[in-house]
Amino acid sequence: MARRVFFRPAAERDLTALYAYIRDENGGPEVAIGYVRRIRSFCEGLEPFPERGVARDDIRPGLRLAHFERRVVVAFTITPDQVRIGRIFYGGRDYAALLGEDPE
Repeated sequence: MARRVFFRPAAERDLTALYAYIRDENGGPEVAIGYVRRIRSFCEGLEPFPERGVARDDIRPGLRLAHFERRVVVAFTITPDQVRIGRIFYGGRDYAALLGEDPE
């Protein structure tokens, strides 16, 4: 059963901040928008097969983590009708601590 991919507000903020960082520090708006689009496409690809990634019930029940291009960790949960993208972490951030502070 395919589920709709839903980006929670925190994930949208993460993408906006990542865009700004890459735009300002690593290559301009074209590079930044391309990278953010690839992340979005990766997340949307979870729709037909949401059980990908690693279950991390030790951090939060139902939490799954998937890695994208070695630098991004996508934190998400699965409901009967949605894949809920909760957070998107870039560059080695301590996602376990941040997820413990920021409930989805």
